[in-house]
Amino acid sequence: MTALSILVPIYNVEPYLAQCLKSIQQQTFEDFEVLCINDGSTDGSLAIIEEFIKLDNRFKVIDKKNTGYGHSMNVGLAHCSGDYVGIVESDDFIEPDMFDILIALAQQHDLDIARCNYFLFDQHGKIKKDLSYLPTDKVVHPLDYPKIFYQAPSVWANLYRHTFLTENHIRFLETPGASYQDTSFVFKAYALCLRFMFVDKPLLNYRKDNAHSSSNSGDKVFCVCDEYREILRFCKQHNAVYQALKFHIPMLRFKCYSWNFARIDTAHKLPFLKAWRDDITLDFKEKRINRHYISTNKLKKMMLIRFLPIWYRDRVKGL
Repeated sequence: MTALSILVPIYNVEPYLAQCLKSIQQQTFEDFEVLCINDGSTDGSLAIIEEFIKLDNRFKVIDKKNTGYGHSMNVGLAHCSGDYVGIVESDDFIEPDMFDILIALAQQHDLDIARCNYFLFDQHGKIKKDLSYLPTDKVVHPLDYPKIFYQAPSVWANLYRHTFLTENHIRFLETPGASYQDTSFVFKAYALCLRFMFVDKPLLNYRKDNAHSSSNSGDKVFCVCDEYREILRFCKQHNAVYQALKFHIPMLRFKCYSWNFARIDTAHKLPFLKAWRDDITLDFKEKRINRHYISTNKLKKMMLIRFLPIWYRDRVKGL
């Protein structure tokens, strides 16, 4: 048994992987295992992992055929032995005191989830993410602070109590590839979390200039729709969650779908808008559209998507 299991999902990240794993190895907190989940990489990623294993027995590899991000993460979660679980994406790197700070917070305040801020970085430098709208340095119940759900999922900025994840059966959707699978995972975790704390200190460096990152891939157009349909299914199974968040779901979806719409190829925009139209229509039918929660501008855009998707495609670039 160890205090912390760190999951590192890996697929063809040879240029960045050594920096990522080195940043974990050099943590000031030392009681951890690193589960490197190699999802069928065809470059030199596996050789880099094996070098770290030779030098440090805290590093382990799960070498598997390519099955996608969600399945890889679930395999990793099934192998965790730590009291807490952290996730570090293999093209990012972390600050030396990241897990020292988060585990101290989690233990001191008996947290289900401890969350930190992070840097956005590329070849031009890095900037701190603006999360000033979040409750800071205090224990909260996320359902009482819906703004928590409006931040980017960034599954890797959280430290999770292991038993919290297992007892609530919180896992990733196993859709193909690596697109958006953190969306429903993080939503469920926040929705069922009773003790959450955010510290406004950037402890992770999120890479923005990896051309092969899933955030730059346009071939998984409808994965985000799968995630939000899973969120709705989950909420309807947990009435307290549904009642607290039902008017926020259309807004959260609008934010996420707008970003996806802006980045996908032109050929996919109309099919995506039609899927979005179906979700909006269902929101109206099931009375999740509430004018107290939605701006006039966003409501107008929703109506255009619902009734004039071709017009919307031709004139709107995204949110």
